[in-house]
Amino acid sequence: MVSTTPTTPFHLVKPSAWPFVCSAFAFTTLLFVVITMHYDYPGSSSIFLTSAFLLVWTAASWWFDISIEGFRGGHHTKKVRLGLRMAMALFIISEVMFFFGFFWAFFTSSLVPTFQIGGVWPPVGIEVISPWSVPLLNTFLLLASGATVTHAHHAIQHNDNVKVLFFLQFTIILAALFTKLQVLEYGESTFTIADSVYGSAFFLMTGFHGIHVFIGTCFLFVCLFRFEAGHFSRYYHFGFEAAIWYWHFVDVVWILLFIVVYWWGGVI
Repeated sequence: MVSTTPTTPFHLVKPSAWPFVCSAFAFTTLLFVVITMHYDYPGSSSIFLTSAFLLVWTAASWWFDISIEGFRGGHHTKKVRLGLRMAMALFIISEVMFFFGFFWAFFTSSLVPTFQIGGVWPPVGIEVISPWSVPLLNTFLLLASGATVTHAHHAIQHNDNVKVLFFLQFTIILAALFTKLQVLEYGESTFTIADSVYGSAFFLMTGFHGIHVFIGTCFLFVCLFRFEAGHFSRYYHFGFEAAIWYWHFVDVVWILLFIVVYWWGGVI
């Protein structure tokens, strides 16, 4: 009789169509974003929305399979989880480099303003957003959400399921409030992304951060669903830990945005 006991602590992944399908939909989504923005091609917006929906569905299906292979299949051994931790850490480092480029551009434009924008910073004609209104409130919301998600992690380590649900739900509510206030702030802004380098830098930096907040919120919501489905325990909850790492990264980026873009960038 052939033994089915694994001979290695590593997970030998079976062939899957998800990577190819996901990359194909990602390509078509990006392609029709460009076509929609730059060309008046009939039906391009509908194709973009369809591709985006299929991309989200494919990614969700792929991640569902990974969750099942770890929870029910038992493939996520201690060695595999170590590899997943390293992969998540490298991913966050890549995100740090992503935002580093935006901060570099902001400092370059603000410390040495060119004559095209009046030789001053903020540029002539730009009425900056006060950091002591919505941005300050959003800072409190994100810092509070970082504290509540940490409490949820502490609770899961002590098998306190009631507190896990409470603090995780509270974190998601705070994240949703942050996103709503960010949208309201954009609606009341007196400048747009087309208004000089300040508008471009402001909306790119805060906009991409807002996208990361939305992704992190979805990440936490999935963790809430998985916790209620019994996928996590005090010994096995790396998916939740990864979401917490990502959320703390989002917190740190926002603090830098508040200090550099809203406060310092508006007074120099």
